[in-house]
Amino acid sequence: MLNKKLAINDLIKECHRTAKSKGWWMDNRNDGELIALMHSELSEALEAMRNGGKKEELAEELADCCIRIFDYCGSRKINLEKALSKKMEYNKTRPYRHGKKF
Repeated sequence: MLNKKLAINDLIKECHRTAKSKGWWMDNRNDGELIALMHSELSEALEAMRNGGKKEELAEELADCCIRIFDYCGSRKINLEKALSKKMEYNKTRPYRHGKKF
């Protein structure tokens, strides 16, 4: 368990370091496969909700998705922290629901 507040980029480094130490990066990995694995964690979260799972179960699946995203960003040197901050600021300038139904 994390015992200190970490920035997104710190979490990215930690997730990628752990995945590498567990053998997930011995070979090159396909971007499409990695995106599909992120998606699979969201599907597992949806199934948890459908099956009446507790918030803890849902949170675990969402955490798995974040771990996969952070690992990917670490492998590809993507500054997600900067992109998140930039996108959040942009979203504040958008009109209400910016013309979308859902």
